[in-house]
Amino acid sequence: MSERIRFHLDENVDPAIALGLRRYGIDVTTTNDVELRTQSDEIQLAFIQETQRILFTQDTDFLIIASSRFDHPGITYCKKGTRSIGEIIETLVLIYEVMTPEEMVGRVEFL
Repeated sequence: MSERIRFHLDENVDPAIALGLRRYGIDVTTTNDVELRTQSDEIQLAFIQETQRILFTQDTDFLIIASSRFDHPGITYCKKGTRSIGEIIETLVLIYEVMTPEEMVGRVEFL
């Protein structure tokens, strides 16, 4: 497993968040980057498992999936409209700085 967290942002996330994370040197992919747009949540989950990326989402469907499965590399969630783009970036950078990929396995972190 990688020493540092790598993120994947689903299609519901503002692309400015990916740009902000990349400015901090964080490895991040988006659903559009990897051509998974309109694919099912299960396919998205398979991608993060295969690539060992922490998912950032604003889609509550992933919370339902996470409540019944603990084999995912980690999910970070923020309800749409409750945080600014800057606040989301700051919190994801904090998670990146203080947590390891191993610590995120099976966890859901709420922003």
